[in-house]
Amino acid sequence: MGTDDAVELDVGDRTVRLTHPGRVYFPARGETKLDLARYYLAVGEGIVRALYERPCMMHRFPSGVAGEKVHQKRVPRGAPPWLETVRVHFPRYDRTADELCVTELAHVLWAVQMSTVEFHPWNSRRADTERPDEWRIDLDPMPECGLDRVRRVAHVAHEVLTELGMRGWPKTSGGRGLHIFVRIEPRWDFADVRRAAHAFAVEVERRAPADVTTRWWRRDRDPAAVFVDYNQNARDHTVAAAYSVRGVPEATVSTPLRWDEVDDVHPRDCTIETVPARFAELGDVHQGIDHLAHPLDELLAWADRDGLDT
Repeated sequence: MGTDDAVELDVGDRTVRLTHPGRVYFPARGETKLDLARYYLAVGEGIVRALYERPCMMHRFPSGVAGEKVHQKRVPRGAPPWLETVRVHFPRYDRTADELCVTELAHVLWAVQMSTVEFHPWNSRRADTERPDEWRIDLDPMPECGLDRVRRVAHVAHEVLTELGMRGWPKTSGGRGLHIFVRIEPRWDFADVRRAAHAFAVEVERRAPADVTTRWWRRDRDPAAVFVDYNQNARDHTVAAAYSVRGVPEATVSTPLRWDEVDDVHPRDCTIETVPARFAELGDVHQGIDHLAHPLDELLAWADRDGLDT
């Protein structure tokens, strides 16, 4: 197949035309734009669940991941009439943007046609974009931090969540870190969710002071520690969705895990080649994530106790 021979993909009741399907997107492995599309078809239920009704920023790589990266908020003119969007407001500039709002798999494949590799959804949904329903725990390793330390911190976070009566859903970041997502009741604004996340991070640091830092300025952090990045819950901050491919030559995937897999799965082994087989065998291990939403009252009380204003 030549890079200019378009193909048509049947996606549910839709047909999505994919141009330049043979263009190599991941130079370290050789996978193409069509391979990327086939990956998202293979994990369709999972990626739609992760993005469902959320404003979504698209990270586009028109010439593959070795080329220019485009952070695109706005859906461009000429999108098909069946594509869904959600309008969000940016107070700093007093502007709005109509962002992609995935409700079916064809929306994901349309974005792939637009050269999207990574999907970065908000932690709120279009019913009320100002009230998040997802709290994100980002375990971000500093440059000299190894994976074993990240795993230890993940288990400490799991312990704290369990004591709070909350269920966390772990996943690889697609890089060197781990994420834990928690569904929350959409009763609080971004500032309060961030305060709750900060209080949680401080508690994890108390329990694992040799492994964890919550220091705001990067220059003040131990280069071998895990930074619990509570700021990922600030308004308009996003992280890669579950099942999102990352824009790196190795085509790694931000991959949902069970808690009993955290010590065994290596993030670099989760790629667009391996994750479809895992999905076919296990299904979406985050399938139940929407079944329970937790309150933040106790964490906000911790924030008050610790004098955390932001």
